[in-house]
Amino acid sequence: MVKAALFDMDGVLAFTERYYNRRRVEYLRGQGFELGDVDDWTGVHDDESWERCVPGDAALRERLRAGYNRFADEHPTPWGELGNRRAHATFVALRGRGVRIAICSSSPRFLIEECMEALDLGDLTDYVISGDECVAHKPDPEIYLRAMRHLRVSPEESVVVEDSPTGIRAGKAAGALVCALRQPDGVLLDQREADLVMDDLFELVDLVGERRVASLA
Repeated sequence: MVKAALFDMDGVLAFTERYYNRRRVEYLRGQGFELGDVDDWTGVHDDESWERCVPGDAALRERLRAGYNRFADEHPTPWGELGNRRAHATFVALRGRGVRIAICSSSPRFLIEECMEALDLGDLTDYVISGDECVAHKPDPEIYLRAMRHLRVSPEESVVVEDSPTGIRAGKAAGALVCALRQPDGVLLDQREADLVMDDLFELVDLVGERRVASLA
């Protein structure tokens, strides 16, 4: 029986990945960086993405990162445009079935809180954890295992909802059933390691209600 649903944020509750990538590229080009093929940072913790972007020079990397944070403050995430419009209804329906809900995102806590406020998820969420609060980052399962412990559920009683291969592997390593949310047109992610791929977030409610999720484990 599913007792808890653990949601990634970016690519699940809000389709932010392309926006974040474009914003970072715009900033770096403004700093004189000539960027050719840009890495896909989807599902990657911020520390790792900056190490990939500016390897070998920690001082320069931190200066650029600080400047980018100011740039991001001036160009805030448009949650109203990027938020998953099915998120609120999905959370309401899951809570109505007695399912506990956690948001487990690699993003900083302030971004998670912005998303929750924009989508009106605060009163529907039992636990929130940011990758910044973990020792190890996805694909390590720490973030999901900590959420399960807080919610007092076992991996067998949990379903993880993810988008990226990195997040899917984290959920699988935690021992949970993993559902991947298919991405909008133009976003190509390898989701083959997920137990199930959904076209609509609300499908999770139907799966829990029909107990099909448990049967897939």
